[in-house]
Amino acid sequence: MFTGLVQGLGTIKPVRGNLWQISYLNQSPMIIQDLAYGDSVAVDGVCLTVEEILKDGFIATASPETLRRTTLGKEETQQKYVNLETSLRVGGKVGGHFVMGHVDGIGQLITSEQTASSWEMTFVAPEAIARYIVPKGSIAVNGISLTVAAYKSESSQFTVAVIPLTYSETNLSHLVAGSWVNLEGDILGKYVEKFLTPGNNHHQHEEITTTFLAENGYL
Repeated sequence: MFTGLVQGLGTIKPVRGNLWQISYLNQSPMIIQDLAYGDSVAVDGVCLTVEEILKDGFIATASPETLRRTTLGKEETQQKYVNLETSLRVGGKVGGHFVMGHVDGIGQLITSEQTASSWEMTFVAPEAIARYIVPKGSIAVNGISLTVAAYKSESSQFTVAVIPLTYSETNLSHLVAGSWVNLEGDILGKYVEKFLTPGNNHHQHEEITTTFLAENGYL
């Protein structure tokens, strides 16, 4: 599990078979500090396991399924910048939101415009992800925890406001219109969907009404 707060940038390239080499940029001290064999690292939002530690990076396996479902399988991603974050430790700060590292699918940058205080970036998401997007809700873009500023359901487009620090310290600053990005919807929305979808519940639950909520302390 991760929080969506990127700790450094790196590059990724295939080495042999399903093995990939992730190399740090500027030594990424927060990642190097205590990285160990078997650790989980989010690479552009994709949870990968450290199989070998190198002087300036590590080796991990990216399965065919991972490459098919994420941007790591696209040639234009290889050797370009990827966001890196080590897994959340028990008792650690959750500065973003709970990011599982299980990418739901690939989206695309539509526009990126600089404003007086931030960058407004608009992406389009596939329907499988769009149903979890709500205004002021959370979404992970290339592993970055971002808040949805606006959402257009008819076109499955959402806009996020990115502060200068996040923009400069992640690979968002290297994206151009048409760039592909990994998207992960908020895990809370997925659980809510499962519990409220007919046929998915293992037990029959009482209908959720305002009366039910009031009786259970929610109103």
